Amino acid sequence: MNPVSFIETKRDGLSNEPAQIREFVRLVTLGNLADYQISAWLMAVFFTGLSEEENRVFTEALSESGRKVKFPERFFAVDKHSTGGVGDKTTLVVVPLAAACGVPVAKLSGRGLGFTGGTIDKLESIPGFRSRLDMKSFMNQVEDIGCAVSGHSGELAPAEARFYELRDVTGTVPCIPLITSSIVSKKLAGGSSAFVFDVKCGNGAFMQDIASARILARQLVTLSSSLGRAAMALITDMSQPLGKWVGNSAEVMEAIEVLKGRGPSDTRILSIKLAGAMLFLGCKSDTPLHGEETAKKALDSGEGFAMFQKMVKAQGGDLDAFIDERSGPMRFAPSVHDVRVSEDGWINRCDAKTIGEVVRLLDGGRLTREQEIDKTVCCELLAKKGDRIARGDIVARLYCQKNDSRSEEALVRLSGAFCVGDKTQPGDIVIDTEGPVFPE
Repeated sequence: MNPVSFIETKRDGLSNEPAQIREFVRLVTLGNLADYQISAWLMAVFFTGLSEEENRVFTEALSESGRKVKFPERFFAVDKHSTGGVGDKTTLVVVPLAAACGVPVAKLSGRGLGFTGGTIDKLESIPGFRSRLDMKSFMNQVEDIGCAVSGHSGELAPAEARFYELRDVTGTVPCIPLITSSIVSKKLAGGSSAFVFDVKCGNGAFMQDIASARILARQLVTLSSSLGRAAMALITDMSQPLGKWVGNSAEVMEAIEVLKGRGPSDTRILSIKLAGAMLFLGCKSDTPLHGEETAKKALDSGEGFAMFQKMVKAQGGDLDAFIDERSGPMRFAPSVHDVRVSEDGWINRCDAKTIGEVVRLLDGGRLTREQEIDKTVCCELLAKKGDRIARGDIVARLYCQKNDSRSEEALVRLSGAFCVGDKTQPGDIVIDTEGPVFPE
């Protein structure tokens, strides 16, 4: 192929031919194209977009650029993907909960590059937890116990990783066709038969307005369906953090509380709704609502927690050591700082983005892929939107390594995350849904 002509076609707003798209991805996989040529095409896509057909072909080519997880015929695994937010620990709840209800869950996750860590970073808070399973072990565990969570293998969709590296440094990350192709290609390579997407919306999310979130949700669902996968998306609120805790080890602790039938109501409600959608797509319930009822029973009975214990043990983790009351230092950084309010009223803002940035400032998140995360850094939210508070009340508690200039800056910023005013009500955690859509 002529890469210059390929780039010019997209630059001029025309469609690239399917065979040329496949060849372009093949050459990228082999390392036979210059970075500036790949980047030029990405920028052309950023400005002119991809048609549904182009995106379908591009996504499929990405998914087939390496090895693929292949479960036995009629083994119907379901995967769940979140677009990321502050305090989002639902994967830790939903994966074992859906599995406990009879839906196999093959979950490939990444490390977080943002406010806090990703699911893999969180699970590595548990002593001994093996976050990278080879492909055979991953498939065997899903088949044997019903679920597994593992870091992405470099063997799966390697071309997607190359495109993402260049998107990250060329300002082309916020492009919906490129976002959807990145997400869905990895899901396809992961071997699942259906996908549930949690599209976050709010200032602590990638999509900050409902219109953009709806477009992303719709394209994720339709793209998945065009590639032979049933899919459904929930658009969920990320204007304030999810749950009570933000920070890696603390979020694992909160997920365990939810799995034990307790925990913050928003985390519990969203986990049940996501699990309900997975049960519906996994043919274990007649409707998503029926799936939610089944998931709630499994949560309250302790079946979800029992499956989490089984999964952690299978991956070498020592959950008892993590949960032990004496292991507090394992979960919380030693320097504790309180944020108090100076007036009476109601909390009418608990700013997700600011709180996420505070945790990241203290090394609870990463700015580069190489950066090590301090999993004990965390923020405890003692009041959220709609809560009545009085002057002097503690609204947040920050755990960090030491009292220094960074912690002082963090406290000032954390204080600014809360706004006190007239009585207000928090919105619903689920704003909208897209789908379900089934392949023809």
